[in-house]
Amino acid sequence: MRDDRDDKAQARRRFLGGLGLAAVAAPAAAIEADGGTGGLAPRKEGERARRTPRYRETDHVRDFYRTNRY
Repeated sequence: MRDDRDDKAQARRRFLGGLGLAAVAAPAAAIEADGGTGGLAPRKEGERARRTPRYRETDHVRDFYRTNRY
């Protein structure tokens, strides 16, 4: 009985370890050896997007700051 429980625990650890390895390997497979992304060009930021404000203090941001006392 004890050996059966240990076998299940080891199988579970191997499975979870494989999931962890897959989580690391999948993004790494998308990047080529030279650091490129397969010829995909980065999106260019236009002049209008460059001038727009990126940070907006909305109600949920204010609530977050208020509740966390920032």
